[in-house]
Amino acid sequence: MNSQRIGIIGTGRMGTAIAKRLIELGHDVTVWNRSVAATQSAVAAGARLAETIAALCENSDILVSSLTDYAALSEVHQGDAGVLAQNISGKLYIEMSTLLPDEQQALEAGVVAAGCGYLECPVGGTVGPALKGQLLGMAGGAEDSWRRAQTVLEGLCKRVELLGGVGTGSAMKLTVNLPLANYWATLGEAVGLLKGQGLSGTTVASLLADSSGGPNVLKNRMDVVASTLDGTDHPGTFDINGLHKDLTLALIWADRAGVSMPVSSAVKELYGRAIAAGLGSFDGASLSRFLNEG
Repeated sequence: MNSQRIGIIGTGRMGTAIAKRLIELGHDVTVWNRSVAATQSAVAAGARLAETIAALCENSDILVSSLTDYAALSEVHQGDAGVLAQNISGKLYIEMSTLLPDEQQALEAGVVAAGCGYLECPVGGTVGPALKGQLLGMAGGAEDSWRRAQTVLEGLCKRVELLGGVGTGSAMKLTVNLPLANYWATLGEAVGLLKGQGLSGTTVASLLADSSGGPNVLKNRMDVVASTLDGTDHPGTFDINGLHKDLTLALIWADRAGVSMPVSSAVKELYGRAIAAGLGSFDGASLSRFLNEG
């Protein structure tokens, strides 16, 4: 695979994992983050540090961003020190954050106006799959941007597809995450049927995982789910705060489309209760435990 000069905007958990995977694949990776301290892990793995967005853009042919939300991205794009103030003509911008489809389109408009290609590619999967190149990529954009990004994205993803124009990938990402967010609430109710039966979390989780009621997340995170059901909460790589954020985005998008979502609307309130109880940074299974014990 040909080495590319890739700049990573945002070195949170996912941005750092993406940087490390690209370094492992032989790419020349530069990283930037609003807090320099958060770049240390990526730099230790071999990334170069850019102290400014200008330096990042100058030393990169492909820019990859993974930030918390649209507000953070807007801040990074705008202003004299932002992405759109730099000479990014001829470069490619790959946006991997989870956003509303029209937010992706707004970012695309600014980037394309600056002469830079744009591709959205939100991903399914957390830090572990990112480090192994096992993410699920949902891309949207022009064919020429897709062709240029494809090799890089195939190094990060077990499966990545161009689904349509910008916005299509984000709609698919919200669709993928919605059943997961709802599942943790459903699991909490299901486990409630076992009160007083004396079954361990390991027994319950393993039997569910082997049944038609066992999704991939239960199989992949068996130990965490079992331990949580037994009363020990674990920090989440895709935590309750993140699940709540993506569930909220899905409901916003559904409302704009005129789609009724009574189940998801009720589940959103349950997430609010769990966050108010201090569980926001914990794994989704903590919502199940919280609802079962509440």
